[in-house]
Amino acid sequence: MEDIEKFIHGFSRFQQQYLGEHCLFNSLREAQRPGTLVIGCCDSRVDPALLTGSDPGDMFVVRNVANLVPPCTPDAPPGVASAIEFAVCGLEVERVIVLGHARCGGIRALMSPRRLAQETDFVGRWMRHAEPVRQRVLRELSHKTDDEQHKGCEMASILHSLDNLLTYPWLRRRVEEGRLRLHGWYFDIDSGALLAYSARQQEFLPLVCPLEKPEMERRRA
Repeated sequence: MEDIEKFIHGFSRFQQQYLGEHCLFNSLREAQRPGTLVIGCCDSRVDPALLTGSDPGDMFVVRNVANLVPPCTPDAPPGVASAIEFAVCGLEVERVIVLGHARCGGIRALMSPRRLAQETDFVGRWMRHAEPVRQRVLRELSHKTDDEQHKGCEMASILHSLDNLLTYPWLRRRVEEGRLRLHGWYFDIDSGALLAYSARQQEFLPLVCPLEKPEMERRRA
């Protein structure tokens, strides 16, 4: 019940901030015009709007386990594909960000598969979309620790999703025409940094560096 009370009080604050006279929703009631589509993870620690300090209307968000984008096929999961289609073709967003993160439970399930229930395995079935990534990580990072393999898989799955985005013909056409840009971001929960993939450097580089540790903590380290 404490959680429910927290949510209700939180909505009251939201109401005062965004729904009063001369507030933001006066311009949002009729339509939304976000410039960015964010494909993020369901993880409760990784809220795209909270991480980026965004207001309502700033971003169109699709969240699923492990921030995956399935390829464009006749049997592609319609929930994710329809959201991407609506954002790109309907809202005409200018950029797409695939936002992954450290300590992702979906990636851990992919790298260490186990059934979560007796009768269903929806997580396992969903994570098969990233099976090529797992195979590549096991092949190329076989000499690394489990934690290093998991982190490598988290980052590689972002690139896999970016590649899969380009299998949607209407999206690829907009990218080729310069009307749409694709970005791969990685939130490092451990360090507090935000990384972005650089195609030129072929690696993830800091967009926002970690907070500097206090002097006492640095001495202990």
